[in-house]
Amino acid sequence: MKKIFKIIYYLVLAAIAVTALFLILSVVPIKGGYKTLVVLSGSMEPKIHTGSVVAIKAEKEYKIGDVITFGENTKTKTPTTHRIFEIKETDGMKSYITKGDANNAPDQKPVSEKEILGKVLFSVSYVGYAVAAAQKPIGFLLIVVVPAVIIIYEEAQNIKKEIIKKIDYKKRVKKREENMNNADEKTEEKI
Repeated sequence: MKKIFKIIYYLVLAAIAVTALFLILSVVPIKGGYKTLVVLSGSMEPKIHTGSVVAIKAEKEYKIGDVITFGENTKTKTPTTHRIFEIKETDGMKSYITKGDANNAPDQKPVSEKEILGKVLFSVSYVGYAVAAAQKPIGFLLIVVVPAVIIIYEEAQNIKKEIIKKIDYKKRVKKREENMNNADEKTEEKI
């Protein structure tokens, strides 16, 4: 039973670590133009699931078939992740017609090059739910702070056990020395 608890404990710890990593990566700029974002809709199912985290990187050029993320990324507006369906060029300016894999028709509004945040490099399914929750104060508390407090508490308990072991060891050594001294005194008395 103790082994099962430890396995569950380490799995939860790993999940928290991955969530914390993606949370940090979604907030802190990464060298090389990489970003991580959470996908909030199912328009790219089954390739990219709702609640996935996508890693994107700005490219110099995009082609048909590339999955891109575009649009504003603010507190009130979230970017969209869709596949490039068609590329149009007007007066030397490219615009991209995109389409979600799960959608029946292409998007109505063309996407300009300056609106593109980057090409999707990979996605991690369902981690985005935890990242999105951790971005809110109560979620941050539950996903990051509470487990951190539990880990610190467990480490403090381990340190306490080690200190107690050391104290017990010193007491045993002292008692053994006293017993040896007493035995030496009794031997001297007999002589």
